[in-house]
Amino acid sequence: MSVSAAFYAQAQDVSILRNTADVYSSTPMVGSSKFNAMAGANGALGGDANSLLTNPAGLGVAISGEVSGTLSIAGNKNKSTWAGSTIDYSKTTTDLGNIGAVMSFPLMTETGWKFINIGINYSNQSLDNYVESPGSNDVIKDFSDGKSASFAGHAYNRYGNLSKTSFGVGANYNHNLYIGAGLNFFNASIDQYDTAAFKSLADGSMEYFDRQNTPMFERSSGFSATVGVIGKLSPNFRIGGAIETPTFWRIDRDYRFYNDPEFGDGTASESRDLTTPLKATVSAAFVASKNFSLNVDYTLGLTRPKYQVVTGTESDLNSFFKDNYKNLSEVRVGAEYRVKQFRLRGGYSFTSNPFDALTVSQVNPDASTSDNSYSNMMLNSRNLASFGLGYDFKSFYIDASYQYVTSKYSNPFLRGIETGNPATDTAYYSDNRIMSSDYFAVSEVKNNRNNFFITFGWKF
Repeated sequence: MSVSAAFYAQAQDVSILRNTADVYSSTPMVGSSKFNAMAGANGALGGDANSLLTNPAGLGVAISGEVSGTLSIAGNKNKSTWAGSTIDYSKTTTDLGNIGAVMSFPLMTETGWKFINIGINYSNQSLDNYVESPGSNDVIKDFSDGKSASFAGHAYNRYGNLSKTSFGVGANYNHNLYIGAGLNFFNASIDQYDTAAFKSLADGSMEYFDRQNTPMFERSSGFSATVGVIGKLSPNFRIGGAIETPTFWRIDRDYRFYNDPEFGDGTASESRDLTTPLKATVSAAFVASKNFSLNVDYTLGLTRPKYQVVTGTESDLNSFFKDNYKNLSEVRVGAEYRVKQFRLRGGYSFTSNPFDALTVSQVNPDASTSDNSYSNMMLNSRNLASFGLGYDFKSFYIDASYQYVTSKYSNPFLRGIETGNPATDTAYYSDNRIMSSDYFAVSEVKNNRNNFFITFGWKF
């Protein structure tokens, strides 16, 4: 059954807001072990297919062909604290994280153009994330049928993957100037759940409620283009710059709706178009010798996410991002030191919070209510530290790396209003009852990620 897009959740839907910023507006940055060990900082160094993740001009730096594959082992841990209790969750996923290849073509001409290189890169990352927050025996819900229950907890549950496939070309002019361009094709798969639990005061039985229009299942595709340049200021210093157009997404969503006056309970489908921010990256690199190199990248989002307006829902989302979204920025620093055939690498990156401070009306664990402001609502800044080792067997090489990623944020949940109008209904539904709340509850979440990567490569 296909019904109006008005059945979609409104701008108060935390999952839609979070996924818009965290999934669709971000860029997959899982590269080879070398790239990951240097925290993704290669915008002015280049030399391999991972240049398509930052600056395609780096393809022009390569002077030989190369192909590599990377195994990703990603560990994700959340600790959610509310009402003096903490719930831990951890999960490890193993997947193909990256495939990259560069084909190098020397130009036998009398001009300054030395190489034309073609590159392809595939980057893939898991979106799985489960955040379960504790309940409180003091927060009581009196239902319309006379039953009462205490709040027993809440969970946001997301499964899925995000991938980026890029094709590009780079050129080398006199080993001093490099230019490049690339096309990027994105795919995302998201299964999103939003569930609240209540415990009966009469018999202690548990009852589970799904938020209106959840679970929802999104299958999305998008594309963007990137152009870049790298120039040598001296044999030891390079600077680079790249522009990536907005990503133009088509999001196809199936979702579950409840208590519609005409259809009752059922499943609906809808599509939505999203344009994510234009991004610019500037880079600088210091190459002391063949044994040491250092690179710094700075990426800034120049615009904000924007949905194509079909109904009032998209207008509400656009208004939220206009009022509360900050231009996202990221700093990446990476270095490599070579000792004969051994490689030692390290890096650090910082990604800023995409949202301004937000004020919500909330219910506290003792059942009192208040208005509170949070500087880290839904998402927050992220710190990444990394290191890696490698060994070059001339034609073949093997690399390994580790990343530790941390973030802390305030997690709003539970608010939902039963209006009787499908366009604005955000309440929670079980098989027997409706749960509505004018207030959010807000837990504190600490997220840690431990990522391991192994790369096998061949140069030719």
